Amino acid sequence: MTTYRQPGVVLTDRHFTVPLDHARPDGEQIELYAREAVASDKSDTAVAGLPWLLYLEGGPGFGARRFVGRQAWLARALKEYRVLLLDQRGTGRSTPANRQTLPLRGGPREQADYLAHFRADSIVRDCETIRPQVTGGGPWTVLGQSFGGFCVTRYLSSAPEGLNAALFTGGLPSLDGHADDVYRAAYPRIERKVAAHYARYPQDIARARRIAEHLAERGHVVLGGGYKLTVEAFQSLGILLGSGEGSHRLHYLLENAFVSTAAGAELADGFKEAVHAQLSYAGNPLYALVHEAIYGQDERPTAWAAERVRAEFPQFDAAATLAGDGPLLFTGESVHPWVLDCDPSLAPLREAAELLAARTDWPRLYDADLLAANEVPAAAAVYHDDMYVDTAHSLRTAHTIKGLRPWITNEYEHDGLRAGGPHVLDHLLDLVHDA
Repeated sequence: MTTYRQPGVVLTDRHFTVPLDHARPDGEQIELYAREAVASDKSDTAVAGLPWLLYLEGGPGFGARRFVGRQAWLARALKEYRVLLLDQRGTGRSTPANRQTLPLRGGPREQADYLAHFRADSIVRDCETIRPQVTGGGPWTVLGQSFGGFCVTRYLSSAPEGLNAALFTGGLPSLDGHADDVYRAAYPRIERKVAAHYARYPQDIARARRIAEHLAERGHVVLGGGYKLTVEAFQSLGILLGSGEGSHRLHYLLENAFVSTAAGAELADGFKEAVHAQLSYAGNPLYALVHEAIYGQDERPTAWAAERVRAEFPQFDAAATLAGDGPLLFTGESVHPWVLDCDPSLAPLREAAELLAARTDWPRLYDADLLAANEVPAAAAVYHDDMYVDTAHSLRTAHTIKGLRPWITNEYEHDGLRAGGPHVLDHLLDLVHDA
């Protein structure tokens, strides 16, 4: 293990080996990476007596947040915990899963079978495998952000004995909803977020339309790395609207879209570079590849649910919008099959992605009966009108989990754990400590 320092924090690199398929513990092994963080002002004796807090990042497909010193909620956590920031399987410094490594598995079928092991059930088994090595066998507190909260729900459904407390931020999933139900609830929320953005920045209505018309005339514009920016891909910039500063970031992006050239108005290089940085999945391909698979249950294929359900909301049809005079609607946290054509980091994995979308052997992720008998102290921040996770779905799950104390707030968007600094974690800890 390598130990090093940042302002106020002592960090230690931790490496673990776990089975790819926990049903076959003697089979292929993969590596997990985690970064341990402790406050630098605590003595070795004090540190040894601290309880553990495991952090599970949102996603799927994102490694744990890379903090510098005691940023955001970490400052609060370090007051009373040793913190383990886990790069979930396939992310960060854990064994990667991307266009460069997946061909080592074999063809598309083998790649899809491999990716089927990157859902919440496998992640929780990973956590239980490494917990004895970290805590000596004792339970730990788990903090789950967004998809990390989905994993904590699975934890309570399958291994509650491993938990001292369960903390959720924007991450209480529907226990039995199909991906269709998730997106059927999502599109009206997205439309409200877009309307709020245009109310705040009415000048962006004309700007977004002009960009969409420019793209429609050309079919697509090639960005850095070969990414093909189509009208639909441009609409997906609406994913920004689910964060606290996202509307402002989208506004600043749109206002610098065009530059005058000898050939007329063209999309500016700076705009194209910023859009590419926002839309490319090169750094987190699992987000696209298994995004709908995280909802797979009950032998039903997800079958590109976001794309199918979008057809039920014709107001999102860019071609129809451009044929009229209405505002262009952005979309949100959804992955569509056309992204496999747009993004060079995903294109080689198209067949594997199609096989995952057609898969029907998904096991159930959550046990409602066990959750109803829960004895683990639990608290959840539920963000009112969260664009990424449906509030009504979250509240139904909150009411199912015995003893869970929900904190329903409109003070933050989905990124409240980051944007709210220590306050969000502090409030959740107060709730479980008082339970």
